[in-house]
Amino acid sequence: MHPKRHILAGAALLIATCLVSEGRSQETEAGQKVWNAGAYSFSDELGGFQITGVSGTGTREDPFVIREELDSSTPVTLTIRTTRPIRPFDSSGFYANGIMFMRIEALNNSGQAWVEFEFELQEQQGQASVFGDGLSFDQRRTDNVNISSDSFAQYSRDFEPYDRLRFIDGKVDPLAIAGFSFLVTDYTPRWRFYLVQDPRIPSS
Repeated sequence: MHPKRHILAGAALLIATCLVSEGRSQETEAGQKVWNAGAYSFSDELGGFQITGVSGTGTREDPFVIREELDSSTPVTLTIRTTRPIRPFDSSGFYANGIMFMRIEALNNSGQAWVEFEFELQEQQGQASVFGDGLSFDQRRTDNVNISSDSFAQYSRDFEPYDRLRFIDGKVDPLAIAGFSFLVTDYTPRWRFYLVQDPRIPSS
């Protein structure tokens, strides 16, 4: 290959790598933003919150970091789609492989303190995820190595009939940011699924 072509190819690869790692947003015809990172896209198209940034490639060393602003203490739904071909368990980084290390950083702009926070995975919007769909918060593991929060000290997981991850024993004051880290696995990957996020306020 000609030296100039080597340089051009290297520059193109570097640019592509930077774009994937940092995440890019694009606007749909309806004026909604879709953020691309790694082999996936992330959208707040179902309303109730705003994504303010996305980065990472979804690996353990470089997890997806989704920065959000929640305007109320009601459930909101993050829409996740594949942007590249699906190849389960592929480790090259060029395919949607169904293994996604994620961190959610949620700004509490609701005006109310949150005392719990729950996540629920859904393969079909509004329908509980079941064991057979392969989608879960790393259901095959029983330890907590991939689950943590800087705002809540404990968590619980429910697998049937839902795939839920509930953080407790903590508090997120108005205008504070809550961070949550976890692993999502989908052993029969689909091109679209949903992550419902439900901040909880004191009952009285």
